[in-house]
Amino acid sequence: MKVLLLGGTGLLGSAAARIFIDRGHTVKTITLPPIPEGAPIPEEMEIKFGNFLEISDEDMRKEMEGMDAFVYAAGIDERVECAPPVYEAYKKFNITPVDRFLKIAKECGVKRCVVLGSYFAWLAKEKPEMKLAEKHPYIRSRIEQEEVAFKYADENMGVAVLELPYIFGTQPGRKPVWTILIEQLERFEKMPFTMYPKGGTAMLTVRQVGEAIVGAAEQVKGARAYGISCYNLTWREFLKIVYRAAYGIPDRKIVDVPKWTFQAFGLVMRKDYASRNVESGIDPVGLADIMGMNLFIPTDDTKELGCTPDDIEAAIFDSIKVSVDSVKHGAKLLEMKGE
Repeated sequence: MKVLLLGGTGLLGSAAARIFIDRGHTVKTITLPPIPEGAPIPEEMEIKFGNFLEISDEDMRKEMEGMDAFVYAAGIDERVECAPPVYEAYKKFNITPVDRFLKIAKECGVKRCVVLGSYFAWLAKEKPEMKLAEKHPYIRSRIEQEEVAFKYADENMGVAVLELPYIFGTQPGRKPVWTILIEQLERFEKMPFTMYPKGGTAMLTVRQVGEAIVGAAEQVKGARAYGISCYNLTWREFLKIVYRAAYGIPDRKIVDVPKWTFQAFGLVMRKDYASRNVESGIDPVGLADIMGMNLFIPTDDTKELGCTPDDIEAAIFDSIKVSVDSVKHGAKLLEMKGE
């Protein structure tokens, strides 16, 4: 199978590329420079540097010709702060390119397409009574991304959207997203306990994301959204691992934060965003509803895609140690971008 992978030198794209190649497929990527120093990028992958937002339809058509599968491992997530309205940024990076590139893929006879999405879309569909797409621009954008992608699915081209949760693992030279968590936990350094919501989250490792991408590219038929999870942990279970990794604390005391306290903090964050003229994709007050629930996803879909067991605790340790090195010691690492 010939695969065109958008963002193949990123954390997730490179993991998928390695697995594609190990299974006998050929991979070409269009990606943003530079490549992080020391990153394990497969030598067998053909790399073309470029900005996917700037590539013309004609040039993209040339790249798509003869391909069997296309993977969109690009875009931005809810942690990116943008000038209001933030939805326009999600449209620019996550929706419009998917619409444009899947149309070209269909015209070129590509058989399967895989789009990396968010587990917030899974939650919004699972619990429509929460009206998450109405409250949070990011969740709305991920739902609309799926709708755009699925309009191209038919008996000739399968389209998969992977609704990805929290992901752990590192790429040498690249800054993990978990620096945000370390900065948050600094507030509790002089306290004998850490305050956090009562809920929990789905999660998996970088390698397992790569397996899910490859599995979907090899087998998807029609339009299919996959709820992705290999492990489900409460925040308390997760944070105890974080504290062991970051500070060597074997059993940190975690105290549940009442919902109203988290909402009050959200009001403070709203004012902070307004003062800096930025907007968050997830409303910080409404986030209390999500953080206080066990956002657990059944593991059936990842088993179907061929994800194999991994050491989630070791992956968390790796992510947290690099994050601490960045926050505490100023390690120079390549920032995450729109890939």
